[in-house]
Amino acid sequence: MPPTLVSVAVGVLLGVALLGAAFDRRSLAVVAVAAALPDADMLVSLLLPGSTNAVFHTVLIPAIAATLLYDDTIRREASWLRSRYGWRRVRITWVALAAYAVAGIGMDLFSSEGIALFYPLSDRYYAVVGKFVLSTQEGIVQTYLTVGDGWLGVASPGTTETHHVASWLDPGDGERRLQLVETGWQAVVVLTAAAAAPAKLLTRRDR
Repeated sequence: MPPTLVSVAVGVLLGVALLGAAFDRRSLAVVAVAAALPDADMLVSLLLPGSTNAVFHTVLIPAIAATLLYDDTIRREASWLRSRYGWRRVRITWVALAAYAVAGIGMDLFSSEGIALFYPLSDRYYAVVGKFVLSTQEGIVQTYLTVGDGWLGVASPGTTETHHVASWLDPGDGERRLQLVETGWQAVVVLTAAAAAPAKLLTRRDR
């Protein structure tokens, strides 16, 4: 799975793009923590084997949170969150939720290790891996989704009982590796986030 540092970097980029007038160091820190939070399920794996990329990577967490937040801040005439903490906290909460879902969960979904997308309703891991190519000979080629018996499907590396997702705390093979950046594109994302955050702060000061 992509290192937590990469997920944080994507979360920072989302914060820079979406926080708007609510942007500052504290709000960006909240969004960055939200992006890293799903990877905390590796801590749970010490007590509950098979929890990595499952307990906090389930889509049910952001789905339920988004439903409650939408009901309070958009559907209701008087929002409890807005009246108690103001529009700024509402904006930060929405962006943090987006970082949790996109940077924290989505990044791992598009990796070979996969995530238990519907945990605890299902303990099966799903991994969206493949390619999308436009070829002069073969036309459009995509292998992310497969069609079988009339249904669309994605790859599944196993369940929480049969598939182990290695982490620094629970490596599986006995060798602990703290992975910060694994590939060139990940390094580009991290460096871009490291440059974008201070640049945004400087831009706000100049106004």
